[in-house]
Amino acid sequence: MITRKKLFYPISPTLRNYLRFYQREQPLPLSYKDLTYFTDTLPVLDGNGNDTLWESVLYAPHEQDAIHAGLKSMYARLKAAGDQKVQQHLFIERVEYCTFGNSHPFRVKIVNRYNDVYDYFYVKVGDASRVYGLELEHLLSPNQVHYLTDEGTLVEEHIAGIPGDQFLPLYQDRPEFHPKRIAKEFVKFNERSFLRLLGDMRAYNFVFDITPDFDAYQFRIRAIDFDQQFYEGSKNIYRPQYFKENLPYVQMVQQHFNEEVVKQYQQEERAVIARRLKAERHRLRDLRDVLWREEVSTPEKIRQLGEELADHYQDPVFTKCQSMGQIIDRSLKRVLVATNFR
Repeated sequence: MITRKKLFYPISPTLRNYLRFYQREQPLPLSYKDLTYFTDTLPVLDGNGNDTLWESVLYAPHEQDAIHAGLKSMYARLKAAGDQKVQQHLFIERVEYCTFGNSHPFRVKIVNRYNDVYDYFYVKVGDASRVYGLELEHLLSPNQVHYLTDEGTLVEEHIAGIPGDQFLPLYQDRPEFHPKRIAKEFVKFNERSFLRLLGDMRAYNFVFDITPDFDAYQFRIRAIDFDQQFYEGSKNIYRPQYFKENLPYVQMVQQHFNEEVVKQYQQEERAVIARRLKAERHRLRDLRDVLWREEVSTPEKIRQLGEELADHYQDPVFTKCQSMGQIIDRSLKRVLVATNFR
C-alpha cells in the first residue's frame, strides 16, 4: 500500500506545449501562491458540527476585492470559455483551504446572485501527475473534465456526487438503490482504474453520480483525486478492490455476481475504453509522445510495476519499460489488441 507521501513533479516544458496546443494552458488572473497570502482562518464544520479539515480563509480588506475579482475571472475562463460577461452577476461567498492531503487545495464557492445557485472550483499546485490523471480521465473515462493550467497553477472544476464513503449509509436507507447496479458499476470502475493506472481510489477519492432512469436508478462512479496517476510501484494500488475502505463494495460484488458475470462487465469496460482509444488516437498519440520520457515516478517504482504487470498479464514487454509512460502505453495497447480494435 501507499507508505510515503508522493513526490511533486512540476509540469515540464514539453507537457506545457501539449497543454497549450489543446487549450488547457491559458493565462490566469491569479496564481496558487496569490491565494496563500491570507491573514486568518476559520474552521469549516459539517452539518453535525464535525471538523471537515477545511478552513475558510480571510484576506486583508484591501486585497479581498482584487482576489475575488480574479477568482470570478478564473471561473469564467474555466466554465464559459473566457466570456467575462457571465461574472457580472456572480460573487465569491467563501474561499476554503484544505489542510489534509498532498495538494493543499483551495476550494472556491461562487454564487449566482439572481437565484442563489452556487458552484465550486479548485485552485491547486500544478503537479504533472495530477495533470496526466485529469487528461486521461477526460480521454478514457465516460466523463469530460474541465481544467486549466498556468505555470505552477492548476484550476479544476468541481466533480459533483456523493463521496463513496458517505454513499453506503444512504444506500442502506434507500431500497430503490438496487445493489446489483451499484456492484456492476464498481466492477467497471475497478477495471477502468487498473487499465489506465489511476491509483489510490479509496472510497473518499471517488463519488457516485446518481441518475433516475425510467424504471430504476443508474449509477456512475467518478474519480475526484488524480494525484496517484501511475506513480506507485505496486499494481494493487491501481485496483480499488484492494483498499479496505472499499470492502463493502467488494462484498456487494461477491454477493451478487459470479466469476463469469464479473468477467463480462470487465470486458464491456475494456471495449468502451478501446472505442475511446480509437476516437482520441491522435490526441493520445501526442500525449504518449510527451509522456514517453517524462519523469513522473522513481526508477524503483517503475521497475516494480513493470515486473508485477509482466507477471499479471504474462507479458514480458512490461519488464523492458523504462518509464511510466512506456508502461501505460503498453497497458492501453493491450486493450486494443484484446478487443480487436487495432
